[in-house]
Amino acid sequence: MSVGATRGLTTSPGPGAATATVDIVIPVYNEERALPGCVQVLREFLRREFPFEWTIVIADNASTDRTLEVAETLARADKTLRVRHLDRKGRGRALRETWRASTADVVVYMDVDLSTGLDALLPLVAPLVNGHSDLAIGSRLAPGARTVRGPKREFVSRCYNKMIRLSHGARFSDAQCGFKAARTDVLRPLLEHVRDDAWFFDTELLLLAEHNGLRVHEVPVDWVEDADSRVDVAKTALDDIRGLIRVARAKAAGTAKVPDLPRRPAPRAAHPDAVLSPPDSGRFWEILSFAVIGVLSTVANLALYGLFRLWWPVLAANLAALVLTTLFNTEANRRFTFAGAGTPRRKAHLQGFVVFGLYYAFTSAALLLLHALVAEPGRTLELTVLLAASLLGTAGRFVLLRTWVFRQDNGKDEE
Repeated sequence: MSVGATRGLTTSPGPGAATATVDIVIPVYNEERALPGCVQVLREFLRREFPFEWTIVIADNASTDRTLEVAETLARADKTLRVRHLDRKGRGRALRETWRASTADVVVYMDVDLSTGLDALLPLVAPLVNGHSDLAIGSRLAPGARTVRGPKREFVSRCYNKMIRLSHGARFSDAQCGFKAARTDVLRPLLEHVRDDAWFFDTELLLLAEHNGLRVHEVPVDWVEDADSRVDVAKTALDDIRGLIRVARAKAAGTAKVPDLPRRPAPRAAHPDAVLSPPDSGRFWEILSFAVIGVLSTVANLALYGLFRLWWPVLAANLAALVLTTLFNTEANRRFTFAGAGTPRRKAHLQGFVVFGLYYAFTSAALLLLHALVAEPGRTLELTVLLAASLLGTAGRFVLLRTWVFRQDNGKDEE
């Protein structure tokens, strides 16, 4: 595979060296009418415009018409065409099995109706070949994309992708465009964790890729709707919602992490005489973000403590105030200060409450010591002691959060 040495793979030394191999998969189900035209147009385009070694793979998805017969007839007449038959229906299953069996360096899939303009194919594959990105997707919603489709599908698509961004914080704009590619060395470990066999397969693959720190390249495409669609919109939408909930649970439980993914090299300066900033320059943001969140948490804690002391004794008021502010503090730090760590929410909050226990014990000890030394301390003195204890405890919280709760796996990048 002719990829950049920055990915730890061999770069082609010259014109005679091998280049990348690409399998272009077309999943089909009862497409005897559309398949011949698709193969003809795609084959002519690849021969004319595509610089890499390629093979078209028709993944017959348990068709009940003459699709398999048509595909095998086309394959007998062209050595660049292969057919893979699956005896069970499911687009996700067809892609998983075909991609898993591929020996190519890069795998692509596109819909048989060729709704996506083929001029986006090379921009889709090139970042994977040179090692810049791990996956690539076509997007009908990215800036520069041009789409011709009915208002119903436009509305459903935008709502669904908005739901993905709101529920998972996804950065990609279009999960369901039938035009995607991936490096097979990255894809194989991911496929072992993708559970869906139908239309949610694309979304689950992308969510897992982003969750595991992979780089997803997005290409704005030209897309024209084919009215001969086999998608049950209502059933697909319901299955997608269930899938989003399932993936969210996997993230929270920590089971969405994929081991054995290829390591991405750490960034290096290209210029030999570059003046580099200190390697820990990112720590400034961590300290600043933690400080801002800490100030907000401390203010909230003092306000809640003062409020609860109107009805409750010292320790109960302190406990209630700390429980509420700890929930806020841990979640805010998970989302902003240590976002790169990717710690699952459930694990972060469980460990956060352990840190809270230490923090609570320290601040409570300070208040108990005050009451032991001063018979009847005023409210101002009490708050002052609590503030001092909170500041010291906050420093300890930062150390524990950074080195334990949100500890980053430095093995993700190669030095």
